[in-house]
Amino acid sequence: MDRAVRWIGLLCLTTAALVLVSPARGVGGRYTIDGGTAREQAQVRGALDTSSFDWSVLPTPITIEIARGQGSYAVPGQILLDADLLDAGRFSWGVVQHEFAHEVDFLLLDDADRTRLQAVLGGLSWFPSGGLAHGLITCERFASTLAWAYWPSPDNVMRPTSGADEAGSVPPAAFRALLAAILRAHRLTQFR
Repeated sequence: MDRAVRWIGLLCLTTAALVLVSPARGVGGRYTIDGGTAREQAQVRGALDTSSFDWSVLPTPITIEIARGQGSYAVPGQILLDADLLDAGRFSWGVVQHEFAHEVDFLLLDDADRTRLQAVLGGLSWFPSGGLAHGLITCERFASTLAWAYWPSPDNVMRPTSGADEAGSVPPAAFRALLAAILRAHRLTQFR
């Protein structure tokens, strides 16, 4: 009898945890996709939907172009994703999130935010300059950290293996709290 009571109690607790503490999911945001197969486009949607970051905070729709044999990169309002990478499926999701994180930088952050973030993230320069290695460029550290902090999964290629990695300088919870404070401050000043 005692064993059955414990089993039922454990089942009730597990059920309550699943119902009440379901993992937060972000919002995919506003974007259009040009090119790519239906499967490649689905990888983009999967990447954004699995992240707990609310991509809808971006003030404008993002145009995503999928092209084969191109490097993935972002410019304000536009992202180019390599079709070959997207063909790798879930492996590509961290890169998709990384490129969208650049849009957060381009469209939501100002120089004071970047200075504040650089003090935490490290790097030698926020923007690429003088042939710096990818991991020494703070905007790249920001994008990798955002991708990791909002999807801390073993499947995420942005997963750090040490504190020196692009996404390893600050714990995910601390980064989420810092970014939330920065974005909240921007929303408050919009209404003044």
